[in-house]
Amino acid sequence: MKNRLKVLRAERDWSQGDLAERLGVSRQSVNALETGKYDPSLPLAFKIARLFGLAIEDIFQDEAA
Repeated sequence: MKNRLKVLRAERDWSQGDLAERLGVSRQSVNALETGKYDPSLPLAFKIARLFGLAIEDIFQDEAA
């Protein structure tokens, strides 16, 4: 699954650690999300969307679509 997390994080001048702290996950989890090695759970996807004030679909895109 592709996502815009790295771009959205950079626009706010947040480190991976900053984003991890805001989401209540590890920095390693943020890195795995950004590199596409890990797809978020639905609750985490909603939390990310709320944090950035965007719809889930505006952050995550299905590569098969």
